[in-house]
Amino acid sequence: MQGLGNDFIVIDNFNGRIKLSEEQIVLLCDRHKGIGADGLILVESSTNGADCFMNYYNSDGSGETICGNGTRCTAKFLKNFYLKDRDTLLIGTGAGIKKVICEEDGTFSVNMGNPVFSHSDFPNKKINLEGMELDFVSVGNPHAIAFVEDLSIFDLEKIGPKIENNEQFPNKINFELVEKKDDKKFKAIVWERGCGATLACGTGACAIYAIIQKQGSKELEITIELPGGELFISQNEDGEIIMRGEARSTFSGEIYVG
Repeated sequence: MQGLGNDFIVIDNFNGRIKLSEEQIVLLCDRHKGIGADGLILVESSTNGADCFMNYYNSDGSGETICGNGTRCTAKFLKNFYLKDRDTLLIGTGAGIKKVICEEDGTFSVNMGNPVFSHSDFPNKKINLEGMELDFVSVGNPHAIAFVEDLSIFDLEKIGPKIENNEQFPNKINFELVEKKDDKKFKAIVWERGCGATLACGTGACAIYAIIQKQGSKELEITIELPGGELFISQNEDGEIIMRGEARSTFSGEIYVG
């Protein structure tokens, strides 16, 4: 499945029988030796009132608390195979239960909760790294965000690993470079921890929105243009971030994992 080109191997594990090692996850996500994906999702039973638990792994085999695009894909999986008549779904994640609305236009809106600007995963103030000023926020996972004049002059493959693995981030960090197009639209590229450059990042788009609001924006909804497409980010009356975007199935099949 994919959301704006951010692609995932989604496995039905409601019976709990599937146990994958880190090496097996890496193999499955390998684009030459396996299926190929940015991450892997085991859709599992939930014990806390959610319709399922999204057990998410990065392509390097490391676990992740939350994935925005993955949450929408998990909701579409449930809608396709289990809860066809439901338009409101509850997806359990490592960052809590996320409410998803299946919109009439085929997109999915996810309540991602309130942003957190003080966290042990990052410094409590802006810092300069690699010639850029970074601001920080957690939306269930940590993000470092830099606003720049021109995205095209930056080599994400070179800068991304340096930011992700900097010693000031004890659990590594996601990194977004952002270019303002106008008050309502921003263009961004993303380096995800445990994965690398991706065509889209749902939590990254939410993190960008949170920082823009922190800077004093009066826009209730903004569009984040990512390499794989657009995400529409807003907030409700409680200050919770709402992410809306597509989720699509690409193919289904079986693979033998020794």
